[in-house]
Amino acid sequence: MDDVTQGTAPETKPPCVDLVNVNKWFPDPTHAGERLVSVENVSLTIPAASAGDFVVLLGPSGCGKSTILSMIAGMLSPDSGDVSTFGHMVNGPNPRSVTVPQAYTCFPWLTTLGNVEFGLSIEGKSERERRTIAIDYLKRVGLGDRLDASPQQLSGGMKQRVAIARALATKPPLLLMDEPFGALDAQTRTEMQVMLTRLWEEERNTILFITHDISEALLLANRILVFSPRPAKIIHDMVVPFPRPREASLVYDEAFVNMSRDILQLLKSTPTSGQIRVSV
Repeated sequence: MDDVTQGTAPETKPPCVDLVNVNKWFPDPTHAGERLVSVENVSLTIPAASAGDFVVLLGPSGCGKSTILSMIAGMLSPDSGDVSTFGHMVNGPNPRSVTVPQAYTCFPWLTTLGNVEFGLSIEGKSERERRTIAIDYLKRVGLGDRLDASPQQLSGGMKQRVAIARALATKPPLLLMDEPFGALDAQTRTEMQVMLTRLWEEERNTILFITHDISEALLLANRILVFSPRPAKIIHDMVVPFPRPREASLVYDEAFVNMSRDILQLLKSTPTSGQIRVSV
């Protein structure tokens, strides 16, 4: 073996997601000249070896999780620190990610099929190609018989199925989901969790999923990042030990119940620092 070959280090791929000392604050509407801290010194890495992972951001409502997701999506910029995905700094809308928000986001003037075709048309896909892809994904989310329906004819769960199909159809390497099932009833929510898990196992996108529901986090995630009350800080990073596939009945398993209780106790025992204000 020659010296050049001997001295060559193995190529390493950049992380799927990398946040380094990220801070974010907003103007305080009640105190002129001051800012409210939303995210404080958060560092988070999803290594390249974990591509295709399912990571849940779990924490109290309003703690800053959505702000973190928005910075990864490039819809917000950090006030300090760096955000990158797949080795590229996020300095604007992130072309490597697609977001599924909690609010229903179907375009009311388009049919179900037209909604899923929309992102594909932006990518320049031909009419025939985008129709084929859109129909395939609508079938996979259980809406193959509602192609011509308008959003007004769909239930909330169906609208979220459309949003998920539209997101997955563009095959993003990073799927950001901001409490997408938070507004659904319990039964529909369980059905959507099962559907999402099946689609993720088929697609293997890297998913970052926000929730404040402990059971949902344990049912869906491979890895859970537990956040403190605002300003957001990571207080625990854990691997979920339950094998897949996970049935909804897992919530009654003793180990599941014990782990849920431990996470709840962790959240309760983390003191609320109160709203931090800094001068401009």
